[in-house]
Amino acid sequence: MTKMKAVGYYKGLPITDSASFQDVLVEKPQPQANDLLVKVLAVSVNPVDTKIRQSTPEQTQVKIIGYDAVAEVVAVGTAVEDYQVGQRVYYAGTTQRPGSDAEFQLIDARLVALAPEKLTVSQAAALPLTALTAYELLFEKMGLIPAKNANNGKSLLVINGAGGVGSLAIQLAKWAGLTVIATASPKNHAWLKELGADYAVDYHQDLQQQITALGFDLLDNIVILHSTARYFDLAADLVGPFGHVGSIVGTTEKLDLARLKNKAASFDWEYMFAKSDYNYQLASQGAILKQISKLLDQGVLRTTLTQTITTGINATTMKKAHAIVEANAMVGKLVVTGPFNG
Repeated sequence: MTKMKAVGYYKGLPITDSASFQDVLVEKPQPQANDLLVKVLAVSVNPVDTKIRQSTPEQTQVKIIGYDAVAEVVAVGTAVEDYQVGQRVYYAGTTQRPGSDAEFQLIDARLVALAPEKLTVSQAAALPLTALTAYELLFEKMGLIPAKNANNGKSLLVINGAGGVGSLAIQLAKWAGLTVIATASPKNHAWLKELGADYAVDYHQDLQQQITALGFDLLDNIVILHSTARYFDLAADLVGPFGHVGSIVGTTEKLDLARLKNKAASFDWEYMFAKSDYNYQLASQGAILKQISKLLDQGVLRTTLTQTITTGINATTMKKAHAIVEANAMVGKLVVTGPFNG
């Protein structure tokens, strides 16, 4: 059997532990009917990677994660019609199969799209998971219209605007015509403005007071991308009638959803892996990534890449990448480029 290099682990451990990631050799997979077999060129690390790693119980089979990649197609399944060997694709993938922290990966062809032509491998690898998350939250969960200037007159507050999802949500919202207010530390306000935010506010200060001072009494849409329980009451106060509050950050604390009732406002959870976890509308994610790729090549959207590790994909570099993300101070996205050299 042909072996390939990968980075994995056998138990969720602190990233400082020497066994938190290990260089391993595993069997090279073969594509099923709907699969692409791809050679991974670059990966990005997201908070979900760190959370999955930390929560993995001890197991005898190596766990391989990684949920953002640019890769080259090296083989196609018998039912695949839209992709050919040699094409470059980008994708987030699924938590139900081994991830992209391996030289070769199987990925359902419905979950991928051709990578943007005008972006480098690193620039493109930064985008799939956050772009899918932001797009699904805004346009599928919150009911906004995914077309240029189709939502003129509507407002959006992005809490944690400088992170990976926030950085895409701002751009997509501006393309779709919304007025965007975004929160970040003052040192990151320039980043928010570069992405197109109309207003940048400081989350260290009273947000409601700052937003009211900008002339907004109520807002049509609010996305909470950090500490859901901490910001829910603020969102309940600020959201307008028939508005939407959305979040991607799970919480064990109780949220008083009844506060939204008399405004007929909605609360929307977004989890990008829900579709692949439940085999629900898989092809919609490939279609979204295709549209994102087009907008990137047109210059409507820009990459959110801010940090790159270029010394190869191995246990050492993945530990470094996870430690950076776990520090919870990311602006934009971090990418690790191949080859696999552990």
